[in-house]
Parts: sequence; structure tokens; C-alpha cells
Amino acid sequence: MNQISWDDFRLVRGIAESGSLVGAATSLNLNHSTVFRRLGALEAMIGAKLFERSRNGYAATAAGQEMVSLAERMGRDVTDFERRIAGRDDKPSGLLRVTTNDALFNYVLSPVLASFRKSYPDIQLDVLVVNQPLNLSRRDADIAVRSTYAPPETLVGRRIGSSVWGRYVSRALYESGFDPADERHAYIAFNEHFGGVEVFDWIEKEIPPHRIAMRCNTTVGLAKCIAEGMGIGFLPRFIGDQHPELVCTDEPMAGKGADLWILTHPDLRHAARVRAFMDHAGAQLSKRRAVLTGPGAGI
Repeated sequence: MNQISWDDFRLVRGIAESGSLVGAATSLNLNHSTVFRRLGALEAMIGAKLFERSRNGYAATAAGQEMVSLAERMGRDVTDFERRIAGRDDKPSGLLRVTTNDALFNYVLSPVLASFRKSYPDIQLDVLVVNQPLNLSRRDADIAVRSTYAPPETLVGRRIGSSVWGRYVSRALYESGFDPADERHAYIAFNEHFGGVEVFDWIEKEIPPHRIAMRCNTTVGLAKCIAEGMGIGFLPRFIGDQHPELVCTDEPMAGKGADLWILTHPDLRHAARVRAFMDHAGAQLSKRRAVLTGPGAGI
């Protein structure tokens, strides 16, 4: 009997997670016919059915579920091994994956990344811009630059400072005699896909649902919609104050802004390329605290 390969386990896990051959093909970067052929060959080789096919998709059998469990355990072991090996390099070179959100990338981090590349040309950056936290334990990224109220205990890093949020309107609306209590003025709020920030809970508690005209998961897009006069919105001061077409009317969330952190996994903290980025970005971001925290804010 032929041996089952790691790729076979990944195939079964991919089908189980997506519930379809098409979904598995997409996640594994294969075509549908290849997935179909490989699944048939695997089931014939082991002499067991791995999935029940129905109109609702592919559901793992008992044998399939056992393979999925093994694949998940093997995947964690492989990831742990890769992370430990990656933490042993002694030269700042190679690929470095950094994750951050769209606001920090566009308004704070871009010049830091540019200066880092000039200082470390042998390090290639792969920047993942998402508004939800990625799992550094699974090596979705090597370093996270994030605003958070409580960094995961499984990560280590450096706190840069606290962000401050303000209530913003377009300058045209403000100059026309803006009154936040006027119910004719709608709000633009965040949806549940936006990374956990206290302003989300504050809006849900303080703003009546009928006054919320739109929800989104991006502060960059929200700033543009406020500028277009769509409504009132809350933004970090480091975004809103860079737009002359916006006016900060007040800071009802004063003292509740999340902290900016640079985080990595403990297994990677001594890797040369990770150390280089943590040191460089930490120093550069500390110089930009005034931009991050807004006028009159404490660190």
C-alpha cells in the first residue's frame, strides 16, 4: 500500500473546511479536476470513503474526520517547527511578513516601511493590510502593528502610545451651523467586522439605531464618507486631523483610545530580521507619537 502524503492530508482538510471541491481547489491553488482526481485516488488507495456527497456539499465521514484531525495536528507541528527555525537566523535578511490595518498603513506606517527598506535592503517585506487581527501563532504574519486594548498574552512586543478618537463632520456641515443633537444628521458607524475598539460599543450604546445611515469596517473609507457629507463619524485624531475638509467637534471617547503595539511571537523575537524591524519601527513610531495621539493627548 502506498503511503499517505502530507499533501493528501491538506487535500482532505481543504475539502472539509470548504465543504466543496471548488472551495478546496481555490484554497490549495489547484483546479477542480485535480482535486476530484486526487480525492478519488486517495479513497481507492486507503479503501475507505472520506466524504459523503450531497446537494449541500461534501461532509466528512468518520474516516475523513480522523484525517482532518490528524491534518490539523500535523499543521500545528509544522508551523511550530517553522517558527522555531525562523527565530534562529542571525542576519537581517529574507522575507518578513508584517500585518497592520488600513488606517495605520496609510497614515502612520508607510514612511516607517520606506525608511526600514533603506536601512535593511536584504529584507523583503510582505505587508498584509486587514482590519481583523491575524494569528501570529499560526505564522499568518511575523509582526503585527496594531491598536489594541489588550495584546494577547501569547505575544511579546512594545507599546508605542495611546490613540485618541474624535467626533468628525465635514467642514461644510460644521460651518452651516452643526448641532450633534439634530436628528437630521445621520451617523456612519462600524460593523462587527471591524477589529474590537471601544468606540464601537460606545456608538451602540449612545447613538439611536435610526440615526445610523451606514456601517463599514474601514476608518479610511469612513473618513472619505464623512468628507462627502454623508454623516457624522468617529475617527482617530491621527486620521481626521490630516483632512482639512473635516472638523473634530469634540472627544466624547477621551481617555478610551486603544494603545498602539508592535507585537511578535516569542519564538521569533530573537530572529535578526524581526529584531531589526521591532527596533527600527519602534524608534520611528515613537518619534511620531504626536501624530498618533492627537493634540494634547498623553502617552
